[in-house]
Amino acid sequence: MRIIGGKAKGTKLYTLEGENTRPTLDRVRESLFNILQYELQDCVFLDLFSGSGACGIEAVSRGARKAILCDNAKQAIEIIEKNIEKTHTQEQIALYQMDFETLLKTKIKEKLDMVFIDPPYETNFAYEAVKLLLSNGLIKQESVIIIETDQEKRIKEQLKQLEIEIMDERKYGRAHLIFLGQKRKG
Repeated sequence: MRIIGGKAKGTKLYTLEGENTRPTLDRVRESLFNILQYELQDCVFLDLFSGSGACGIEAVSRGARKAILCDNAKQAIEIIEKNIEKTHTQEQIALYQMDFETLLKTKIKEKLDMVFIDPPYETNFAYEAVKLLLSNGLIKQESVIIIETDQEKRIKEQLKQLEIEIMDERKYGRAHLIFLGQKRKG
């Protein structure tokens, strides 16, 4: 796994061993950031369920002003710290070891421009995270939320309960990216 674009382009990242995490494949990440490239400049990017930190670091490498990375696993945090150091992105990244609910309820005090949510596929964490982002007023009208899943039908059904709309969808093998935005008023 490597950083695909920007100032840290080509840097190989450390990854987690074992089957507890499922990193976003380079080709999926490359497609994602090609879609987002014009909106990344000076944005605040949240990478929930960060794993190796690749998506948050990629965002900073490509021009995000700040990335907030969160993972509950101690091993993930240790890998992310190594990757932040290796890519020299310490100044622009805030790293939290905690569950996503605590982060969204107590730690984030600014509006987010982009949110990448890549939870364990079989959980309801994506729905719960979007619900908290909305109820806590953490996103702007023009903010983009991206969910990575292999259970898109279930996730889309859950999202119908929220004031959010699906703006785009992309499928890359097993991985499905769902792009969300707030429902337009009027």
